[in-house]
Amino acid sequence: MISRKSDSGKAGALRDDIPWISLAIFGLVCGLVIVLFGWSAQSGFLKSANLRAEDSYYNLLVQGFRAGQLHLKLEAPPGLAQLADPYDPALNAACIRDVGDMSYYRGKLYLYFGVTPAMALFWPYATLTGHYLPDKAAVVIFFTLGYLVAAGLLRALWRRYFPEASIWVAGVSLLAMGLATGILQDLSRCDVYSVAYSCGFAFTMLALAAIWCALHEPKRQVMWLLLASLAYGLAIGARPPLLFGGIILLLPVAQAWRAANEPGSRRRVGLLLAATVGPVMLIGLALMLYNFLRFHSPFEFGTHYQLNGKYHPTTARLFSLDYVWFNFRFYFLKPMGWNAHFPFLRPVPLSPLPPGYCEVTDPYGGMLSNYPLVWLALAAPLAWRGRSVKVASSLRGFIAAVFLIFVTCAAPLCLFFAAASRYVLDFLPALMLLAVIGVLGLERALAGARVWRRIARWGWSLLLAYSVAFNLLASVEAHALANCFAGDTLLAQGRVDAAIEHYHRALALWPEFATSRCRLGNALSQKGLGDEAIIQYQEALKIEPDSAEVHNNLGTALFQKGLEDDAIIQYQKVLEIKPDSADTHYNLGCVLFQKGRANEAITHFQKALEIRPRYAAAHYNLGYALLQKGLVNEPMTHFQRALEIQPDNAEAHNALGDCLL
Repeated sequence: MISRKSDSGKAGALRDDIPWISLAIFGLVCGLVIVLFGWSAQSGFLKSANLRAEDSYYNLLVQGFRAGQLHLKLEAPPGLAQLADPYDPALNAACIRDVGDMSYYRGKLYLYFGVTPAMALFWPYATLTGHYLPDKAAVVIFFTLGYLVAAGLLRALWRRYFPEASIWVAGVSLLAMGLATGILQDLSRCDVYSVAYSCGFAFTMLALAAIWCALHEPKRQVMWLLLASLAYGLAIGARPPLLFGGIILLLPVAQAWRAANEPGSRRRVGLLLAATVGPVMLIGLALMLYNFLRFHSPFEFGTHYQLNGKYHPTTARLFSLDYVWFNFRFYFLKPMGWNAHFPFLRPVPLSPLPPGYCEVTDPYGGMLSNYPLVWLALAAPLAWRGRSVKVASSLRGFIAAVFLIFVTCAAPLCLFFAAASRYVLDFLPALMLLAVIGVLGLERALAGARVWRRIARWGWSLLLAYSVAFNLLASVEAHALANCFAGDTLLAQGRVDAAIEHYHRALALWPEFATSRCRLGNALSQKGLGDEAIIQYQEALKIEPDSAEVHNNLGTALFQKGLEDDAIIQYQKVLEIKPDSADTHYNLGCVLFQKGRANEAITHFQKALEIRPRYAAAHYNLGYALLQKGLVNEPMTHFQRALEIQPDNAEAHNALGDCLL
């Protein structure tokens, strides 16, 4: 039998256990989780669908460093310099297809994502091997490192403070740290974003581990605080929003200050403070110098020079109190709906976005409802109840550090002007670690009450099972979404067959994925398979009858087949759902003109231009319809306007020539 003894009256007591048994179980669980990480990892398609490792953003940054420059080893698109405002999404769409989410400053391209991954992994790997590391491999490495450190922390907590908890309780808790923290979802698209988040996660866990050691090994406290400060400084370098969590570094110093009774011990506190502040401050100064050399401001990471097709970086309100309630609901309260089809999840939309808000890019928020195990974080205070003052002090200090990571990382996200499920990697692992401590605290508190402990075990086991199941199902959807996104990228590049393959992969994971069926229909239509495309659109409408996009695309496919009356019905349904769709007004105008209903067609072309004044095709077709009615001056105006927007429109040049003649 495994003997146990309580540590409540003795500081630093360890579990009297057979070490190899616990190590074997922990190793088995860790191995299972890590294998799942590697199996789930899928390359992203942010830049292109045929991306070589050396062309990924971080490797382009490394190539720039090796060439003695701070900007990426990539020439900026020449069209950007010719734009009146290169950051205006209405103007730069054609120029930023291959440089999206980079920063553009004074003719050069920079990376606004944290520099730590390049310095800690990508550059050393390139130097040692002569090859460049793919983003997918980097993400798996960082997540694996962070998870193994979290596993070591959990084992240390269990052995030192919770001998009442059985090995299977500790093992299952370890499973929660790997399969209920959103990591599997992020692995579905290993792009530059995931590199930054996974790196921040890894170094945050390393900082927590060093703080644990500093709290429990007073003789080597200076060394551990130096390492904690270094690790957290690198975490900030990967994810600057983690800055406020740096307060955790002061907890061992505060503990030493409270325990200091003699002048010599006060001097030691000063040494501890220097060890705590030194590395993180040096890294902070290095980051400020790095920013100044790039953007002539120590506090500019490149977000105000970002190239994107969604918002203007210099005018957007990135942070505001107006966003707090919306973001809080998304991250903590938003439930996930359920349906009868695999993978069974159904996103529940939130209320309209606050003024100035950008977007919600992923549907999986709602930590308190979708990961209900986190409610056990409320039981974390049970961990130190009834212990000696010395033992409770160290344990409370560590739990306080985990809690502060959670709070200080969640708060900035609630102020931010966008929300995404991948952002939860900044705070969900810390919250889940608190929940696991709560589970162990319950096991200890109910050690003498077998019936209540059994009831509690059933309760938290169900919460854990739900949390893991939700995360696994959400990761299936995330992988389907990633394949659909890859298909979109391939289709935009004209690689229709490869796009169709990815859409089929998405549907194999999620058969009721209406968007993927619609995009598959688009690809089939481009390939000339109109009948098959119509079938996909019709199947998509069975899933989402009110999808304006599907009705519109089905109308176009029917029009191409010569079924004009059926196409008109589909376009009219779109306008019932989305009256301000400029494309649908334009498409309906084309069909009506084809049927000889010129006056109705002109009305819809005009409506399309009211909604989107810079719609070159609508200007051309409106001019052509007016020209067919015998008018000349008004059509000339529209042909000229079309050519201002699209100078290489040969048909508009020809039509304008006819008017002039």
